[in-house]
Amino acid sequence: MDLDLDSFPPATRADWLKLVDGVLKGAPYDKRMVTRTSDGIALDALPERRREASPIAGRPAGAPWKIVARIDHDDPASANAQLLEDLDGGADGATLVFASAPSAGGFGLPVRHEELVATLKGVLPELVTLRVEAGRFQGRDIALALARLYEAHDPATLDLRFGLDPIGDFAASGAAPIEWEALAARLGQTVGALRARDLRAPMVRADGRLHHAAGATDTQELAAVLATALAYLRALEAAGLSIEEAAATVEVTLTADVDQFGTQAKPRAFRQLWTALLEACGAGSLPVAIHMETAWRALTRHDPYVNLLRGTLAAFAAGVGGADSLTVLPFTQALGLPDADARRLARNTQAILIEESNVHRVADPSAGAGAIEERTETLAAAAWELFRQIEREGGMVESLASGAWQARLATARAARAKEIATRRLPVTGTSEFPLLGESVPAVLAPARRAPAPAPSEGALLCEPLRGHRLAEPFERLREAAAGASPAPSVFLANLGTPADFTARNGFARAAFEAGGIRAISGDGFTDPAALAHAFRASGARLACLCASDEMYAASAEDAAHVLKEAGAPVVCLAGRPGEREAAWRAAGIELYLSAGGDLLALLEDVHRRLGLNAGAEP
Repeated sequence: MDLDLDSFPPATRADWLKLVDGVLKGAPYDKRMVTRTSDGIALDALPERRREASPIAGRPAGAPWKIVARIDHDDPASANAQLLEDLDGGADGATLVFASAPSAGGFGLPVRHEELVATLKGVLPELVTLRVEAGRFQGRDIALALARLYEAHDPATLDLRFGLDPIGDFAASGAAPIEWEALAARLGQTVGALRARDLRAPMVRADGRLHHAAGATDTQELAAVLATALAYLRALEAAGLSIEEAAATVEVTLTADVDQFGTQAKPRAFRQLWTALLEACGAGSLPVAIHMETAWRALTRHDPYVNLLRGTLAAFAAGVGGADSLTVLPFTQALGLPDADARRLARNTQAILIEESNVHRVADPSAGAGAIEERTETLAAAAWELFRQIEREGGMVESLASGAWQARLATARAARAKEIATRRLPVTGTSEFPLLGESVPAVLAPARRAPAPAPSEGALLCEPLRGHRLAEPFERLREAAAGASPAPSVFLANLGTPADFTARNGFARAAFEAGGIRAISGDGFTDPAALAHAFRASGARLACLCASDEMYAASAEDAAHVLKEAGAPVVCLAGRPGEREAAWRAAGIELYLSAGGDLLALLEDVHRRLGLNAGAEP
């Protein structure tokens, strides 16, 4: 007998809610089934299906996104070899990251014509997409040099994305050599000169990565990109382009982060915002090219192989979310200049999603899915309102110059830092499940500190936006501990039987090792003399009691006295003190390690007590 799906009654939201009520057993629905994003947007875990929703697609149906490799080697010959290898290995194009770009991170191509020629030797420009990341107001010169290099080629066959972004240059450097009105006029002149050569690929870029790396939420990133794009539309319209012509010159770059639904919703939301912006400008609906890049701030230096998972998740979400092109940062990017293996994995992450998983085959597979549609709508609405606030402040340039934008990012960054410190936002391999003694993959050159912006001099000034990776606070602790001699360690004083101490032993081990402090453990202790002997034999200067609440009530004070008498300068307890805090403190227990507590602050305190120098934030 054939299965007739129509014979099954449709499951309504009310049906699902009845099942949920049975599981919640009286607990408030809003407390358990509604979460809030970093933007404060409430998300229901059971949104209704949007049966009438239309796809929000950027690419043609069934068309894959373009795989774009990152070229940032500071030696032109090596950069050329990498570029040819990437293109031969499946990349559809490349981003040329120059040393002056905010994303260069201490590396990047030299800004000289002969080195540009050497980097692009052997490349067939008609077959690839070439994107430029210049920075420091050098985009005009690089764009014109690249246009001259390929002036003998048919411009209709070239996909050269020059990436002119003077507002991004201003935000990254903190200074502009001339006032915005003059910068806008120069932008219009440059675009006019490129269009005079019949080049028609997007030339101007509104880039959200700088804001995201500096702490922006999804709403803030979208609003900043939209406000920047509007400033460019105005500049180009003043230069004589129609709004439709100006819109065709704009490319957008967004960040693909590890929040799958958020990343899926981001390009969909921006396409809605773009349509609303053009309608407000009196233009019809026009497409916008969206390039995405995996998040710099999500990368970690420790246990970097986890970055492969982060890149895969972000790439999947960006691809099904409708990105036109995508760059996956190599998993060793935070360690230094990635080698061929890391670059190959970055390419193949996308190639597998496209060629083997076929995730591109359906145009906007998120259409109609309640969770994604809700996320898209709320994100677009919040970003539009913030965009309007920026416009009321005078636009993106004025918001940067006044410091209003930096203040917004600082607030978001501080809230996220608290979540990182308390592990409400865990960083796998760093704050959760750390792996001491891990192998470190090879890089071509170790990471360099990107040059700090020069003292602010210019006609237009602002506080520069600086990128931060989420893992950095814990990484500084790990590096300080790794440089200490002898290596710091903690003695996990297990009390009772394995049933009493196993859970808190594992919790404490992971917590201390997140700060680079090696955990030494043994069987459960019931004999004070054995406990004292084991502590002395461990060589540790820090002890942490691990047991059940019942065992703590019976033995914590005595065990703390034993450890102090055995020479432990610092005694910690895995758990909360509750009403016993005064008695336990009198017994010598000074620190408490508990779920939801500020682990970063506790580890910094431990480092100080052990005489370790974690270093100041750079």
